[in-house]
Amino acid sequence: MLDATTRSGGTATAAPPATATELALADTVTVGLAARFSRVLLSPWSRLSLLVALLVAAGSTVLLLEPQRLLADGWPPELGGAAAALVYAVAYGLCSVAFVPRPLLNLAAGALFGSQLGLGAALAGTVLGAGMAFTLGRVLGQDALRPLLRGRLLQGADDQLSRHGFRSMLAIRLFPGVPFAAANYCAAVSRMGYVPFLLATALGSIPNTAAYVVAGARASTPTSPAFLIAMAAIAVPALVGAVVAWRKRHHLRGR
Repeated sequence: MLDATTRSGGTATAAPPATATELALADTVTVGLAARFSRVLLSPWSRLSLLVALLVAAGSTVLLLEPQRLLADGWPPELGGAAAALVYAVAYGLCSVAFVPRPLLNLAAGALFGSQLGLGAALAGTVLGAGMAFTLGRVLGQDALRPLLRGRLLQGADDQLSRHGFRSMLAIRLFPGVPFAAANYCAAVSRMGYVPFLLATALGSIPNTAAYVVAGARASTPTSPAFLIAMAAIAVPALVGAVVAWRKRHHLRGR
């Protein structure tokens, strides 16, 4: 009887250490799986996949909502003046991230708000959209894409943006040729800083944006001097930008 009790007691006493060991092993396995899942989830290619998914979703949303209807139906009547321009600037930024062409957005700003207020809304939306795209590209895409920068052209462009970010981005904004969204994400992949990028975007976008906004505001009078000057201001920088891009391409090939 005593032997049985002793054996029973011994068994009961030995059980807790075995249970604690099993719990410790289970905790170790759980922590290991969580760490592995976190590494996979936060890996460069996972973040790049998330960026692609976000951009596809944004582009699909724009196509479904058809924001161009605002030009035909007019801005919501409950908004007006500076409040309407502020809302438009936010919508402008979101649409530019979703690859909506900026010329259309600038023309719409001029048609909806006139030259002065439309220019303010368009410039604010330009900087906002560029900043959002740059942040997304830097956080979600840079680590995965930088190892793929091979070849003279890609390495030359990356070196130019990384070492001479402000003046390079200023030239890109002043002389259209590189699509707005593509320039934003290329700058994000490079080592360019936030401040030079945003400052160059704000300053370099003024002439081209103003030309499109004025053209949109004066679209009802296509023979007016303001409209003709605006169209010339759009065409001349585009032609100069094409020449500069052609010469720069040959320079990079020579290197």
